[in-house]
Amino acid sequence: MKLKKILILIVIAALILAVKIFHLDNYLTLSYLKGSLDKLKALYENDRLIVIAGYFIVYVLTTSLSLPGASPLGIAGGALFGFWTATIVVSFASTIGATIACFVSRFLLRDWIENRFSDKIAKVNDGIEKEGAFYLFTMRLIPLFPFWMINLVMGLTKMSLFKFYWVSQIGMLAGTMVYVNAGKELAKIESIKGILSPSLIISFALIGIFPIIVKKLIALYRSRMKKALGDD
Repeated sequence: MKLKKILILIVIAALILAVKIFHLDNYLTLSYLKGSLDKLKALYENDRLIVIAGYFIVYVLTTSLSLPGASPLGIAGGALFGFWTATIVVSFASTIGATIACFVSRFLLRDWIENRFSDKIAKVNDGIEKEGAFYLFTMRLIPLFPFWMINLVMGLTKMSLFKFYWVSQIGMLAGTMVYVNAGKELAKIESIKGILSPSLIISFALIGIFPIIVKKLIALYRSRMKKALGDD
């Protein structure tokens, strides 16, 4: 097991090092993607499947390695593929990448964290078991929570990867559609921050918190009904 962890660490370190040495992260910036859009469109017109496949792989690698660039890639995807195609591609690529990152975090770090902070982790796992899907859904909707941090933290819990995947797929869909839709105005976008207005962030937060509130209200209603029936 230790050998496998060491090998995975070496592979991850090598990939990140290659990105830094060859400045590959420069290709994931908004300015580069804006300047290269015409060339990318020409490539896409010549061979759509190859370009989509290449884009998908780059997106998965970017998210699984927690590299900056996922947001510009999502915007560029909208400009390149159109809204619906980009939404499907980005949605699956981002969720697969996030699930890989969650798995790596779990495989490399969870045992070490549990051994040293067993009491605290036990409480977290109890909460995750009861409300985990709702909390993850909320975090995915609110852009204030860093994408990579959610993957890392959830990897330290006992939430199943399957549940992590489908909740992330649904929870990230609204944000994905916002970034993809922004691709229609790629030439006018100067920064990622300009896409997410305060009102939009608040709307996402309310959508994310709503299921938890409903669940709490239902639980409160049931408890009162039991008391009422008990009194009778």
